[in-house]
Amino acid sequence: MSATEGKLDVSRFMAGPRPEGTSDYLMQQTMIRVKDPEKSLEFYCDVLGFKLIMFREFPQWEFNVYFIAPVDSASTPKTAEDQWDYCMKLPGCIEVTWNYGSEKEEGKVYNTGNGDSTGTSDGKQIKGGFGHLGITVPDVYEACERFKEKDVEFTKTPNSGGMKGLAFVKDPDGYLIEILPQGPMIVKDIDCNGVRADGGEGYKDNSK
Repeated sequence: MSATEGKLDVSRFMAGPRPEGTSDYLMQQTMIRVKDPEKSLEFYCDVLGFKLIMFREFPQWEFNVYFIAPVDSASTPKTAEDQWDYCMKLPGCIEVTWNYGSEKEEGKVYNTGNGDSTGTSDGKQIKGGFGHLGITVPDVYEACERFKEKDVEFTKTPNSGGMKGLAFVKDPDGYLIEILPQGPMIVKDIDCNGVRADGGEGYKDNSK
């Protein structure tokens, strides 16, 4: 059945074993290009609680990569070879890529995939494809209080917008990070910006 009017029969994708030969495949990384690796590492490690588990420098090609993940640093091996093996088998990493010289450019450098005009040749907004990264936390409202104390930029606090109990923040390059609960979608009366649960507006598609 094809997708029509918002309906799609997905039952076959939820049933049965994984296809032959894919049982050991895992979702290991999402790669993002960043303007300033130090600012990005400060955001993901100091604000979101990730740890740097491996990095590689490639001066001959003028770029570096930094792999981060939400793990305890005590679990990270000490040698470069062991770090590689550990990283390649760890689900949910982010590969932060820095191309030399990007930190010297004015303003934003990379298009975030959400309908902005950064990086376009004609200065017009694109119809975005990529949407956001996502993390889950025990309490969205408490996490957002912490983010506010650290001057993180919000695009949606938990009670703003039509969907209550979740939030969106931006990293230093403007990539969206969705903040979701690890349990039920609980809604509290007032969020970190003083928005009441009965306030806010409807849903907005940020790709447009």
